[in-house]
Amino acid sequence: MNDQHPGLEEFTGAQPLPSFWQAAACFGGVLLLISLGLFVFQISLHALIFLALVWAGLHTRSLGYSFAAIRGMMNDGITKALPAIYIFMLIGMAIASFMHSGTIATLLYVGLDWLSPGIFLAAGFVLCSLMSVATGTSWGTTGTIGVVLIGIGDAMGIPLPLVAGMIVSGATFGDKLSPISDTTNLAAMSAGTNLYRHIGSMLYTTLPTFIIVLIVFILWGWQYGENPLPGRHLDEIRGALADSYRLNGWITLLPLLLMFGMSIKRYAAEVSMSCSILLALAIAIGYQGKDAVDAINALWLNQPGNTGIASIDELLGRGGLYSMAWTLLLSVMALALGGILHHAGFLRVLLLRLIAAIQRASTLIATTILSGLAGNLAMGEAYISIILNCQLFKDAYREKDLDPAVLSRSVEEGSTLTTGLIPWTTAGTFYAATLGVPTLDYALYALLNLLNPLVSITMAVLGIGLLRMRLKR
Repeated sequence: MNDQHPGLEEFTGAQPLPSFWQAAACFGGVLLLISLGLFVFQISLHALIFLALVWAGLHTRSLGYSFAAIRGMMNDGITKALPAIYIFMLIGMAIASFMHSGTIATLLYVGLDWLSPGIFLAAGFVLCSLMSVATGTSWGTTGTIGVVLIGIGDAMGIPLPLVAGMIVSGATFGDKLSPISDTTNLAAMSAGTNLYRHIGSMLYTTLPTFIIVLIVFILWGWQYGENPLPGRHLDEIRGALADSYRLNGWITLLPLLLMFGMSIKRYAAEVSMSCSILLALAIAIGYQGKDAVDAINALWLNQPGNTGIASIDELLGRGGLYSMAWTLLLSVMALALGGILHHAGFLRVLLLRLIAAIQRASTLIATTILSGLAGNLAMGEAYISIILNCQLFKDAYREKDLDPAVLSRSVEEGSTLTTGLIPWTTAGTFYAATLGVPTLDYALYALLNLLNPLVSITMAVLGIGLLRMRLKR
């Protein structure tokens, strides 16, 4: 017996798969329970996930699985996402340490000096895209430059859901395309294609979408250019920051540059973030003159700043492990639910019925993308959805003579792009907690995430970007 997951060996094929209708009832019941409870009755999402766990557990028990096996499924669902959970906790500490080192304050000071409301959305989108490509992490981008842009956008009077949607769009761009992104590598590996073949395939659909989104943000930003932030207010914010921190960028930006450089060198995200946190603490204590005990305690629970400007003080008080507790607990529960739905075969049974009926390549791609969305809805984590969908659709793509890079691209567009739009996924809860904007509020403005799957499906219908097996190198 597996000591880590008692009963895990019991769901390796010993029990029968659910029928199509039972799978539909289980999965549909989970979605109905969460949607009605959240949008109609305003019930806590944590409580709804618990009820969904009970619902899925009862369906699984009816298939003949023991409680030990069901618990093993839950444990396995959580275990597979532990790397994301580790990064999640580290980002909370990184935000707090960057606040105390003056890193965020310096970026905010400089940003207020050269970003104007009219170009803010377009420039912010490009900045987030570049940083996420360079670092390979949407979470790190959101937790650093994203936090800065939220503060600047708030000071400029731009609606925060719009700013958050712009940040998520840019952060997701790099998370999808960067050769050092975990999801990019995972999708290529799971689909059985070369990493750079996978990236090249994604450029067919992602670059046109990027251009469309950039144009929209440029046009959208013009309406705010007519009402720029009063210079006096701008000067007050910069003055308050200069009074509270020593803003020598050669020193205060070192933690961010260290994380950037180590990411390029392909160090593990946990290592690069830990080193950045330690360097930020050293700068906070040795350069900013912060009390050592207060700076270290901030890694658990940060405290508001003392600039005298309420919105800036609130921004500077973000971060710390405690601030991530709500999100972390929700993610763990959602991952446990995903473990049940995956291992008991509910999602697999639904998808196999759909795959068998597919005739056209464009329909296969659209189904793959929608399956990624369904996987995120059910399992709360893009990693699991990517692996599962590559396994389910690999033979279908081979039968249609489609290159595995088309499979990996479609899986990413269904899984990586939609995970941040769902309130109970690890990404959706993280973005909401980090940016201070509810997932459903910013989701309508995360234009890259919304449009890229639609562009991909449209191009597939038109026969554009359908790489064939015979073209594989």
